[in-house]
Amino acid sequence: MIAIGSDHAGYELKEELKKYLQEKGLKTKDLGTNDLSSVDYPDFGRKVGEAVINDQLDFGIVVCGTGIGISIAANKVKGIRAALVYDEETASLAKMHNNANVIALGGRKTSIEEAKKIVDAYLSSKFEERHQKRLDKISVYEGEHHE
Repeated sequence: MIAIGSDHAGYELKEELKKYLQEKGLKTKDLGTNDLSSVDYPDFGRKVGEAVINDQLDFGIVVCGTGIGISIAANKVKGIRAALVYDEETASLAKMHNNANVIALGGRKTSIEEAKKIVDAYLSSKFEERHQKRLDKISVYEGEHHE
């Protein structure tokens, strides 16, 4: 299952991606927002991050205007590796090199068609174990700074 969430600036892209994923036969857990009313992106970055970790979901997708703020918010959840992706290559590399468990998109910067390609690239990529030692270092650092 895929957690998905956005603020108001990412709402329309979130809705399109949710529909696209469901058409592909993938289950989604929509954590809001539910309309175009102004909301705070940190709330939804956190909700998605916590759902991925606590509910052991496959991964998450977060969307705000640029993808920057919501990716920062998601990364505050211990165990989340959220990557701001902006094309197919960065989506693939986020999975292959960083084993990103959340990808962030910019609702005002990414077309629906490009977003679909980005998600497909992420879904079709596999983590390369040779990068695990780097992720382990991140986990150690994270453990030292989360109490």
